Amino acid sequence: MSVNMKMIQQMQTRMEKIQRELAETIVEGTSGGGVVRVQVTGAREFHGIKIDPSAVDPDDVEMLEDLITAAAQDAMTRAAATAEDKMGALTGGMKIPGLM
Repeated sequence: MSVNMKMIQQMQTRMEKIQRELAETIVEGTSGGGVVRVQVTGAREFHGIKIDPSAVDPDDVEMLEDLITAAAQDAMTRAAATAEDKMGALTGGMKIPGLM
């Protein structure tokens, strides 16, 4: 086995480990000063949502929808940053299409 092939296999093994870690890492996004919290994994899979009762106003459902959307976007942005950090350590900061 050539040195290059061995290096590729080692990188693939490390990448699989990072992907498992990302799937197990919970990232939280918030909005409204923390009244809405959305959790996703580092692999950007939805995990859960918490809503403080103070955010629930039956006369302003649109506000709650906006808070949920903002928290979800925040969580996904944080998950993407987490994935980029972990993968960047593996690739030396190179942007490799299909990895992130």
